Amino acid sequence: MKLILSRKGFDSAAGKCPSPIIDDRPVSMPIPASGSSTTTYADLGLGPIVERITRGRIAGDALCHHDPVFHQGECILGQCGAAQSHLARHGIGPGDVFLFFGLFTDPATGERHHRIYGYLKVHSATPVATMSAAERTKLVALRHPHLLDRRVTNDTIYRGEGAAARNAHVSLRMTRPGGPLSHWLVPHWLEGKGLSYHAKPWRWTEPGALQLVSRGQEFVCDIGEDKEAAAWIDAKISAIRG
Repeated sequence: MKLILSRKGFDSAAGKCPSPIIDDRPVSMPIPASGSSTTTYADLGLGPIVERITRGRIAGDALCHHDPVFHQGECILGQCGAAQSHLARHGIGPGDVFLFFGLFTDPATGERHHRIYGYLKVHSATPVATMSAAERTKLVALRHPHLLDRRVTNDTIYRGEGAAARNAHVSLRMTRPGGPLSHWLVPHWLEGKGLSYHAKPWRWTEPGALQLVSRGQEFVCDIGEDKEAAAWIDAKISAIRG
């Protein structure tokens, strides 16, 4: 099994502010659409929220890149370009698990931090170019942006069981208490197993700590059959499901 820590949603570059936590639920804000999209923040019930947290810089009727899509117990994720090439090189497919994380702000203190907010257990990984007409029709109906006039040759759709977090459980926070933002508390096995883009020894400042790279979307760890690592993933999914 491979674990993918997948960065999504608003940050200092995309959206230029953290996503909010509202009524103890992390609300990952889709990034503004830079390509094909027919979905607005208002369509997702996020119009007033995006206007509030961006102080009107992004309008509620602005288009957004709604991905991943959580729908009826399933998660549908699209990836393309260099990020998809990275996933392909690591052989990501059925049986692997994405844990989605993003930048959020604590509603009580205003502290910015990274936290996990959703998951996907991959059942299928299908290149859009070879997708069946029936599956394409279903995803177009959901207005998934990776099916709308995309021109990237390696566009791929990952589907499987998945959900967004119902609450801001403390165990889903990755930034260590007091920060700084990209200094994470991580399981001790992660350094030994290895995490893509994080090979430099100085990023692992001490056991159970990691200094996350500032950019990048998909960070892969091959946990193999490690029971401790699998139990850690299961615990995160249980916390997400509430």
